[in-house]
Amino acid sequence: MYTQKLIFSVLCFFLLFLLSGEEQVVQARLTHHHHHHHHQHHRLFDFRPSKLFVFGDSYADTGNNRKSEASSWKYPYGITFPGKPAGRFSDGRVLTDYLAKFMGVKSPIPYRWRKLGVKYLKYGMNFAHGGTGVFNTLVADPNMTTQIDFFRELIKTDVFNASNIESSVALVTLAGNDYSTYNVRNGSTQGYPSFITSVVNQLKVNLKRIHGLGVKKIAVTALEPLGCLPSSTATSSFQRCNGTENSLVSFHNLLLQQAVAKLNEETKASTFVILDLYDSFMTVFKNKGVHLGSTKFENPLKPCCGGISSEYSCGSEDKNGTKKYTICDDPKSAFFWDSVHPTQEGWRAVYLALQATLEQL
Repeated sequence: MYTQKLIFSVLCFFLLFLLSGEEQVVQARLTHHHHHHHHQHHRLFDFRPSKLFVFGDSYADTGNNRKSEASSWKYPYGITFPGKPAGRFSDGRVLTDYLAKFMGVKSPIPYRWRKLGVKYLKYGMNFAHGGTGVFNTLVADPNMTTQIDFFRELIKTDVFNASNIESSVALVTLAGNDYSTYNVRNGSTQGYPSFITSVVNQLKVNLKRIHGLGVKKIAVTALEPLGCLPSSTATSSFQRCNGTENSLVSFHNLLLQQAVAKLNEETKASTFVILDLYDSFMTVFKNKGVHLGSTKFENPLKPCCGGISSEYSCGSEDKNGTKKYTICDDPKSAFFWDSVHPTQEGWRAVYLALQATLEQL
């Protein structure tokens, strides 16, 4: 199995090489110093954004998932902010909150709560649902196509109109639920390259559709290093990232770069921007948060909250209500909150790493 994985890893890099047509890209991927994105904008926004529309998964969800099902509504989620479980997959704020802060608007209201917070509609809306992807995944929640359908419906019914949308930004997150679903459904190793291609193609269709509905600027996340998530690093006691998984991530990100470059050519503007979560996570892991004005993460790969054994996870209780998880003393000292999601402090460090890029650009 290991040999197979190794061959496949090499195969992936060969694919990268073929697709990129330039050896440096592969070299850059191997050394993780790939600052070669061709975004030519000096500022992220050339207008004053007043609304944020969000599509995607748990890296962006701020409360759309059903209370009966999602861990994001169970203690200890939300203990840092707002102080109790409130639908975010973290101890506190997530990427959406930080992008809203960067734009100078309040974090947009989750779609599920739209009727309760009419006065918040002026900040946009969050359609992201934890656990979802571009295709159907293991959760019975709206995939990205359906999320965009919800948005279109609100435009049709005039909840949002053309002038509202013209000054808006969209955030699109894709953190890998399509891939975990592929694994669970026993997708073959050989089938990975074509599956990754279909995921990125669908993502491209979605991005184009959001732009077609009138959104002027769209930020889409590159895939984070899946091989560095605690769910992958647990086997090495949170010491080492899984290189095979990360080579697949690099393939996804290369295809995404090509797709975004093509979309920007088509729109004759830098409408689409990649938020490079791969680079920003790696930057934080390498310097452990030290140079970014954020807390030093002693072991950035180790989560703050986790099940007492592999059958339990953060927030798990047995049928008697006995808690079956442990939590670190200070969530601020950890980059990861649970087996896949950053802490608020982790997201803050990522945001600072991204902001530097945004400002340079």
